[in-house]
Amino acid sequence: MAPLRFSANLSWLFPELSGFPARLRAAGSLGFEAAEIGWPYAEPPEALARAAREAGLRVVLINTPPGDREKGENGLGAVPGRQAAFREGLEQAVLYAKALDCSRIHLMAGRVPKGADRAAVRSEMEIVFLENLRHAAEVLAQENLVGLLEPINTRITDPRYFLDTPQQAAAILQKVGRPNLQLQMDLFHWQIMDGNLTGNVREFLPIVGHVQVAQVPGRGEPDSPGELNFSYLFQLLEDEGYTGFVGCEYQPRGEGGLSLAPGKASGGTVSDRGCLPPHGLRCCTPCSPQETQQRA
Repeated sequence: MAPLRFSANLSWLFPELSGFPARLRAAGSLGFEAAEIGWPYAEPPEALARAAREAGLRVVLINTPPGDREKGENGLGAVPGRQAAFREGLEQAVLYAKALDCSRIHLMAGRVPKGADRAAVRSEMEIVFLENLRHAAEVLAQENLVGLLEPINTRITDPRYFLDTPQQAAAILQKVGRPNLQLQMDLFHWQIMDGNLTGNVREFLPIVGHVQVAQVPGRGEPDSPGELNFSYLFQLLEDEGYTGFVGCEYQPRGEGGLSLAPGKASGGTVSDRGCLPPHGLRCCTPCSPQETQQRA
């Protein structure tokens, strides 16, 4: 049973630093071995690749471009009439993935059009999504890349997002039937939409290609106050044999604020129940001098 490995989501972490190269350096200095970037497209791919190498980091995940943000777009995969733009964005994402030696791309589904009834357009949007995913699977297979589908909650984060539950995403993956398309498990979104995390982790983990974490409901660090018991959830992922990276996609407290940074970790596995909690989750109360000395 291998211990979990964590990747720094640089679209969320180190908000005090300007630019992804600086954030890559910061993540590397804290001991991360991997990073993920939602939308890296404002930076030249060569510059990002050089910064990642210098920081000793693997880039393990990027997203397809969001589309026209000024028009409220947040992905294009399932959006009727935007098929050509999705495919152009996919080509750009593949270019960046190859430059960064990144093997996974989140294929963003996008939003239900403004003013449209979700139930009324669901069938049309699914048809568009299936068409785009089949195309994406072929393109990604040529480059030995994996595409990921991430359900995003529609109760707090994005009320118009098309893909919002693990069940919906798994059903679409089954219809596409391509082995290089997998599920992206963000426990923050899954808890808000469906709960039942133990059952859902066990059911869907065989088709999961990446995991992300944040506390519910505030999307803070896993050790911040909230609904989720991450000591239990991390142990569950280990017990179920998950070997990929766990993305730290949360709003940090203060500068950095990285409770999962390896440089802050105890160095043990989830089963370690010493002064420092598993995976560097900070204690709620300070350690005594005696405990600190024992752990040194």
